[in-house]
Amino acid sequence: MIQVGIIGASGYTGLELLRLLENHPEVEVKVVTSREYAGKTLREVFGFSGRWADLFFEKPDPQQISERVEVVFLCLPSGTAQEVAEFFWRKGIKVIDLSADFRFKNLETYSKTYKIEHRFPELVKRAVYGLSEIYAEEIKKTYLVGNPGCYPTSILLPLIPLIKEHLIHTDLIIADSKSGTSGAGRKAENYYSFCEVNEDFKAYKVTTHRHTPEMEEKLSEASGNQVRLIFTPHLLPVNRGILSTIYVKFRNSLEKIYEYLRDFYKEKIFVEILPLGSYPRLSEVKGTNFCKIALFEDKERGMGVIISVLDNLIKGASGQAIQNMNLMFGLPEDLGLPKSPMFV
Repeated sequence: MIQVGIIGASGYTGLELLRLLENHPEVEVKVVTSREYAGKTLREVFGFSGRWADLFFEKPDPQQISERVEVVFLCLPSGTAQEVAEFFWRKGIKVIDLSADFRFKNLETYSKTYKIEHRFPELVKRAVYGLSEIYAEEIKKTYLVGNPGCYPTSILLPLIPLIKEHLIHTDLIIADSKSGTSGAGRKAENYYSFCEVNEDFKAYKVTTHRHTPEMEEKLSEASGNQVRLIFTPHLLPVNRGILSTIYVKFRNSLEKIYEYLRDFYKEKIFVEILPLGSYPRLSEVKGTNFCKIALFEDKERGMGVIISVLDNLIKGASGQAIQNMNLMFGLPEDLGLPKSPMFV
């Protein structure tokens, strides 16, 4: 059994990890940390039943934790995670970081985006970006994964293969994404309260969202040239899910591009390219580790439209983190991960 620690387990991504890992046959969660709830069980605080219900939250003590685990999931704020990751990595413990601290190769971009200086530039060089379907071979060999953001996962999965194959133009890419409120994390702010969100729909951080530089870096790596992305996120009055609509210029016919993307992902369990004319829905991926993608073309205007959907807490965060853990330990990629959606 793989001995697991979850550092920062009382937020949405940490709780989702616990929920998903309950169905993983090769895992034993040994440590869950929370400064706020230290000394209390998961049953007491969050009403858990099942395998992990009587686990006590602990205050984070990296030295003591390192003696009990083989892998840690870091569900910590960006800037805080890097030091914790470096400690566990030096102890020979595998690290999957759900913050942004190890997503970027260009640390100048990271510092500008997050207003944080990275203290471990040499470790950044060893980290692998955890977009599972694209970087699986690298993930299998690393001890440190920077788990992607939720919006980037929904946009990079359809775009990277097409850019690498020169099937779309990269001079103008526009992405318009809608996310459920859990994407903002578990925090008390008026902006995300029920009456502020219910029966409303709004854009936010237009042209300034911090996932934009992350996506531009990965798209530029795939292209070999600088790629610019116009990205606009929106807040949906739902708990979970992301739907991204991406506007690009095709270099080939819709049919050829569809065939290429379908063939590229045919052996990838968790990415489904829908038949032409199909519309992906949040209800089809809610509660699963799937990303579903559909392709359309506006021939009169010479534009392609790509729509992707995923569950932001699973494929966009904790599920992809477990998928990466499976790769790192040589396990089947889909082990312990849900495939059937929660329709209601």
